[in-house]
Amino acid sequence: MTKLNIWIQGARPKTLGAAIAPVIVGSAIAFYENSFNLLISFLCLVIGISIQIGVNYANDYSDGIRGTDDQRVGPVRLVGQKLAEAKSVKAAAIIFFLIACIAGLLMSIYSKQWWFLLIGLSAIISAWTYTGGPKPYGYAGFGELFVFIYFGLVAVIGTIYAQTLFFKPYFLVYAVSIGFFASAILVANNLRDFEKDYQNQKRTLAVKIGESKTRFLYSLLMILPFILVFALFIVAILNPNVNVGVSRLLQLLALPLAYQCIKTVLAKAKNRDLIPVLVKTGQTEIFWAFLVALSFVINF
Repeated sequence: MTKLNIWIQGARPKTLGAAIAPVIVGSAIAFYENSFNLLISFLCLVIGISIQIGVNYANDYSDGIRGTDDQRVGPVRLVGQKLAEAKSVKAAAIIFFLIACIAGLLMSIYSKQWWFLLIGLSAIISAWTYTGGPKPYGYAGFGELFVFIYFGLVAVIGTIYAQTLFFKPYFLVYAVSIGFFASAILVANNLRDFEKDYQNQKRTLAVKIGESKTRFLYSLLMILPFILVFALFIVAILNPNVNVGVSRLLQLLALPLAYQCIKTVLAKAKNRDLIPVLVKTGQTEIFWAFLVALSFVINF
């Protein structure tokens, strides 16, 4: 593996779907609301991807210097496997956070919504303190909450609002759904690392609630987006003042992929056997997001 490939793998490219999916859904809803703006959508995408890569490098750095990444299964650990110097990984995280800051500043200037900068700053601080700092909240079982808020609620509603400059209650259903998928990725990750985290006293949510409940939680997070959007569809068609087409049901085409993930997790797969689940969970989220986006664009 070349030096460049090592850094690419260290960025964990297979997790980037969690940053892309919210922008796809948010931009499609903005299109449906006749407010789509290509530049803002692009800047939202840059922000999301930069923060995702930044937090991946930041976690690699913080876990690496603590020693919790030693002999861990899964993706490349730059610091833990001594593939790169800790200070270089820290610098890489800072660079990507700076890219997110620049994109956020440009979006705030273009949209004239300066309060976006405060949200962006809070996202970066939260990304760093997930496993960094004296009391990382990722070590206290709050990682899923961070992911739900920033890669679900903030990412989807932020993308929509930056383009529409208004809010409608149904936006929240899609933001919550994306948040569930994104959280499921982290739950699967922590389930895979359950034994090592327990040994290293890393009190992730999985370690706190135990394996059985974690498997149930994962299954719930993977199925709820389908239920929520289907319920929204039923409510909408019963409302004579709302024009909603059957294209909203396209999201159900991602259900078989979600079922494969759930089936493997409930079959009590462990350690390396959960690596494919992580990949498929990300694929399920991005496929679901694409189907939702398509349903808003074609709207039949």
